[in-house]
Amino acid sequence: MYDIIKPGFDALAEYLSAHVLTCLVPAFFISGAIAALVSKDTVIKYFGARTKKWLSYGVASISGAILAVCSCTILPMFQGIYKRGAGIGPAFAFLFSGPAINVLAIVFTASVLGFDIGIARAVSSVSMAVIVGLIMATIFERGAKGETASVAPAVAQVETAARTRPKYISPIFFVLLIAILLIGASGLISLLFRLAVVYLLTIAVAVILIFYYTRDEVKSWGHETWWVTKKIFPILLVGVFIVGVIGGVAANFSPSHDPSTAVGELTKPYLGNNTLFACLLASVIGALLYMPTLLEVPIIGTFFGYSSGLMAPGPALALLLAGPALSLPSMVVLVRMVGWKKAGVYIALVVIIATMIGMIYGALA
Repeated sequence: MYDIIKPGFDALAEYLSAHVLTCLVPAFFISGAIAALVSKDTVIKYFGARTKKWLSYGVASISGAILAVCSCTILPMFQGIYKRGAGIGPAFAFLFSGPAINVLAIVFTASVLGFDIGIARAVSSVSMAVIVGLIMATIFERGAKGETASVAPAVAQVETAARTRPKYISPIFFVLLIAILLIGASGLISLLFRLAVVYLLTIAVAVILIFYYTRDEVKSWGHETWWVTKKIFPILLVGVFIVGVIGGVAANFSPSHDPSTAVGELTKPYLGNNTLFACLLASVIGALLYMPTLLEVPIIGTFFGYSSGLMAPGPALALLLAGPALSLPSMVVLVRMVGWKKAGVYIALVVIIATMIGMIYGALA
């Protein structure tokens, strides 16, 4: 029994050590800041259901370019803008684009897996974010037009204070928070340098809070951050544990019992061509696996054998599109956030559209 659940504990330990402090904690604080400190009018201006589509979907579909986040880290930010009144379409476009349209990941993909698939990933990700958002809006927006975003009393008090604050303060404040997330999560910078930079950025955030934000605003920020943390974090841990157990069990069926070499050989009969089945299977695998930012590239190149010719281009792109946007832990949390219907349709759209794009690319490659 212990041998079965041990991979789950190993995955949980790795996740806690590698992602919680540097990724999730800053993301939770950003989510709380969006919910507490961003004016509802601002959110509706860029992401509202009545905003011009070219503006709302344009901003949402490229927002991931500055956010090097995974499918789990984007959830608190999605919750923040969704709670503040963003339209369903732009909100889900943002949810997809956050982990999918990462400039660093696109460049990394092109350099490791090839220029062609890197460009295909970039173009497909932006297009897919818009398509997913538009379909979600078509299905659900009509029934949600009468809904209003819930605003806590403390948050309502913040609106007045925000009007007296210089307009440039809030953008600077959020740039600092995002910088903490990006630098803290970066694996390309030494730990000591990261800690030093994050420390200085945190001091800058503290100075802005002291001089430009009221006590009620800071308390509201803490309240919203705790609310999203207790809603997401426990389920996220359970999901990571389950994925680890599944991975450990799967490895036992490979001839070499070495996941790093066996999976590509085992899946070649299924992922070694550009058929509908191969692309769909790749999309489903990507939707279930948890892949931290940038890790999808070595997983596809080495783990599934794309670089050695064991995996075809179509399934590779399908996995690159569905993998960063979804994971079993993130799907479980998303269901709790927005309900079975919206979450189910979003998950199905990502899998189906990623499959179709993979087939098209496979036919052209």
